[in-house]
Amino acid sequence: MRIPGWLRVAFAMFVVGWGANQFTPLLLVYRSTDHYSQTLVTSMFAAYVLGLVPALLLSAELAGRHGHRSVLRPIMVLTAISSLLLAVGAHSAAPLFVGRVLYGVCTGAAMAPGTTWVKELSTDAPVGTGARRATIALSAGFGGGAFLVGFMAQWLPEPKVLPYVVHIALTVIAGILVWNAPTIDAGVHPSGGRVAEERSGGAYRGPARPHHALSRHFWTRIAPMAAWVFACPSISMVILPPLIKAQISGFAVAFTGIVCGLTLGTGVLVQQPARRLEARRPGGVTVLGMLGTLAGVLLTVLTAGEHSVLLVVVAAVVLGAGYGMTLVGGLTAVERSTPASELAMTNAVFYSLTYAGFTVPTIVSVLVEHWPERSVLVGLAAPAALSLVAALRAQRAAAPAS
Repeated sequence: MRIPGWLRVAFAMFVVGWGANQFTPLLLVYRSTDHYSQTLVTSMFAAYVLGLVPALLLSAELAGRHGHRSVLRPIMVLTAISSLLLAVGAHSAAPLFVGRVLYGVCTGAAMAPGTTWVKELSTDAPVGTGARRATIALSAGFGGGAFLVGFMAQWLPEPKVLPYVVHIALTVIAGILVWNAPTIDAGVHPSGGRVAEERSGGAYRGPARPHHALSRHFWTRIAPMAAWVFACPSISMVILPPLIKAQISGFAVAFTGIVCGLTLGTGVLVQQPARRLEARRPGGVTVLGMLGTLAGVLLTVLTAGEHSVLLVVVAAVVLGAGYGMTLVGGLTAVERSTPASELAMTNAVFYSLTYAGFTVPTIVSVLVEHWPERSVLVGLAAPAALSLVAALRAQRAAAPAS
């Protein structure tokens, strides 16, 4: 049976996404078996961003110069190496930090080329199908990997090794499938015709203006909400489960996997209706996303006092919705306001800001060493509220004049 090219690339993205979040349910394992502090394990969780952001900014340019396949091939190899390092370094903090940074490089470098490659190989389907295929593949990996690893680490032997071995096996399969996946040469339209190249010539283009990613519009109407995109799942997956550790004793790791799957699954499910709503009412989805974010933070505060499993489940759904809607709202706002020639880099800057949200659990953990946990979480609601105000202002600015 011949596997479609887009499916081969999408499976590779699924596997990369799987590895990105397989670490999350294992945080409780590292804490209980190696007696790492909460600050240390959340720092390992956040270290992923150190590799992701520069790789995200560079990968699109490299893929444009050398082709998507030339970028994805070494990334699949590095993905397996990263998981191997996490497996063999399970009893020492340093290899875990290095493995997380390397895996951040893998994720960041795979996102843009992989998404574009899936789009290029989806010419047999309606417009927009390729983007949806890529998003679903990566998101399914993010949520599905954490969900299944939670169960593996809870009830199967060698919880700090086996999940990585499974991922390495999946990576080998994905690497074989994507290694010779078809590509479309630069400048060639899928129909076979040549795409006309824009040439600047010597024409005068008027006074230079700053790149849109440096503009006041971007930093006042889009950037203030960006970090909450991944702050939402980070709060849900890393902060919420330890709040009820007494209530979930005996299946805490599996429950963390369930929370991961529930949060990220909800984020995926809300994205399609969010796109339709955003098309009808520009800026409205970001406002709803920030309302969900603020509600999720307040539910987290309530959970810290009540220690209720049900509250954690509700908060995970609400934070997942906040994640999905702020992501759609932010990307749509970028696309709506950015010149085509600057869209790729502006998207990369936006994504880089979203991944800053991974540092929220570490910041909270550091502050909890000095102040009561509920007070710190209440304080987290303040910047969420300010970002909601910024979203409301951006919505008013985006509304068409009557």
